[in-house]
Amino acid sequence: MNVPIILAGGVGSRIGADRPKQFIEILGKPVLVYTIEAFQKHPEVDAIEVVCIESHINYLKNLIEKYNLNKVKWITPGGKDFQHSVINGVNNLRGILDDDDIVLVHYGASPFVSDDIITDAIRVCKEKGNSSPAIPSMLLLGTNDGDKSTQWIDRDKVMILNAPQCFKFSYITQLYDEAIEKDLLDKVEPHTTTLMYLMNREIYLSKGNQTNIKITTKEDLDLFKGYVMMKNSERKLK
Repeated sequence: MNVPIILAGGVGSRIGADRPKQFIEILGKPVLVYTIEAFQKHPEVDAIEVVCIESHINYLKNLIEKYNLNKVKWITPGGKDFQHSVINGVNNLRGILDDDDIVLVHYGASPFVSDDIITDAIRVCKEKGNSSPAIPSMLLLGTNDGDKSTQWIDRDKVMILNAPQCFKFSYITQLYDEAIEKDLLDKVEPHTTTLMYLMNREIYLSKGNQTNIKITTKEDLDLFKGYVMMKNSERKLK
């Protein structure tokens, strides 16, 4: 099975809206619904789990029914941060998924994800055990030294990692079991990939693109609105 774990447990305080950013409506539909639909329509996705902020679980259930998101099989309460939300999602699937099943950890506020990104993430994960979409930096990179930058960073030596981050189920359960046993969760920024770096694990790269952004600011919401309008126009022309 291929099972996305879609993380919708955050409050999105940087947006400054009256609701978590994943529930902000764009052209009458919440951002989270667009994200779920990207996986709902993908032929290799068998079932979906949503890790949701507790205050919005009943609202999410109504959205699932309204938009016929029938691949959503589980809703799990979110944790205090990204990493603990992932752990909640993974723990809920213990006893359900087999070792070789794949979970795709994805942000609820990342609705730009495309079919080819999902497909390649699954392909690489099947071969290597894990994967993350990645792109090279298209911009000049420099150090952050307060109010100035003093050193150039070779952009050919860095990759920008994104989502969905994919893992064989045995891999991610073992990773978090070891991290909890060794008390590593609070040693790094709370993401699975940073934890992997701390634990000297390799991250295998799959296809990404610059469009696949996470909505973080009001400007990102405007960008997504324009993207949806463009896609709607394209469909009308077909």
